[in-house]
Amino acid sequence: MSRRLVIVVRADPVICGHSGEARNLAEAALDRGFDDVRIVTWPLERLEEAGLPLKPRETVLPYSDGITVERPGPVGDYKVVDGRYIGGLVGRLVELFTDGVPTVAMSLYLSPHTTAVTDAVEVARRTGLPVDVLTIAEAVGSDITNVVRQCVAEDRFGAAAHVLEGYLASDVCVAVSQYTKDLIVEEATHLDQKHGTDYASRCASRIDISYPAIDSSLFLHLDPEEIAARLALRGLRKDGYILFLSRLATAKGVDDLIDGFAASSLARGMTLVIAGRGPEERELRAYAASSSAADRIEFLPDVDDAEKPYLFAGAAAYVLPTKPRPEFVETFGIVLAEKALAGGGPSITTTTGGVGEAVGDTALIVDVDEPVQIMAAIDRVLAMSPIERLDLEERARAFAMQFDRMTVFDELIARVTRLEAVAA
Repeated sequence: MSRRLVIVVRADPVICGHSGEARNLAEAALDRGFDDVRIVTWPLERLEEAGLPLKPRETVLPYSDGITVERPGPVGDYKVVDGRYIGGLVGRLVELFTDGVPTVAMSLYLSPHTTAVTDAVEVARRTGLPVDVLTIAEAVGSDITNVVRQCVAEDRFGAAAHVLEGYLASDVCVAVSQYTKDLIVEEATHLDQKHGTDYASRCASRIDISYPAIDSSLFLHLDPEEIAARLALRGLRKDGYILFLSRLATAKGVDDLIDGFAASSLARGMTLVIAGRGPEERELRAYAASSSAADRIEFLPDVDDAEKPYLFAGAAAYVLPTKPRPEFVETFGIVLAEKALAGGGPSITTTTGGVGEAVGDTALIVDVDEPVQIMAAIDRVLAMSPIERLDLEERARAFAMQFDRMTVFDELIARVTRLEAVAA
């Protein structure tokens, strides 16, 4: 019998760990026998209008045969002030849910993707057409920090209730880390205390943890000669640079890294490579230009998914000094797990949000907003013996293998299978 997986997400070319996670889950579904896999996402022009950081389209890797990316267009004209694209998204989901094909629908990000799926399921069931769909909703931290927390702070009960009820209406509720689950319960508690609701207990009992899915095969067993060749194309050499690779935003702590790198005595002959794009790119370029190490800082805005593992593997150290900000908190740290799989020098990071769950005890930890600690950590890494570096590399890789996409996908589908068994 045909079986379909539908994933609703901000997909490629958006620069976001969860767009990569969606790709990995889709590919895993094919390997596990799903014969129709669809990623339902936003039109490219809408992503550009929204100002989201985007990869150059030519650098986006193709999906395997059997995976269809759909970008439903807006519904209505200028007289529909808002919601035109949501209308197109929900409408397409209704069509997919009413064609009789058994479907698992997974949404990444509660707002607006889970609410769109919830609305579509309700509409589909009211049509009287055959509907066989089970839903998985995955919450990430920005769902809470950017939506629910703001609603609580501004006493907008209805908007918060809309997000949480859509989430809890899903058949399977997961969060990308224990930190994220704890954050959801914390904000739900504030809502309960103010309005007499019971969201905290419902969330605490319903939400499981499902770490982001990573394609480990992209990062394992990299050929040393290929690493050297890839680096040479960038004018780099193995262990000759410190690497930052992530979104260029205030919360990522790039300014602290620039200061720490400039102050490091052992990194004097090295390059700081800042790879990525993001909303603060212009400001960070200006900040780097004013640094005493300006001539040793290089920005790479065009790194694609195929090049990323080699940059990780060739770096003397990878640094992500992420910090909590009202608009964003690192809920897991997918990039840190990817780095661990690729090998190379140790990671230096903070324990912001769910980062500790991504690295365990395999990274050097610094406090947030502490460039001096970053400097000391860089110096410590560069002074390590080969044996100490290799031990950290091997332990980090072994820890990160739990996030392989097949393991994560199998655990998600096992939750759905248990529901099907109960229903039968």
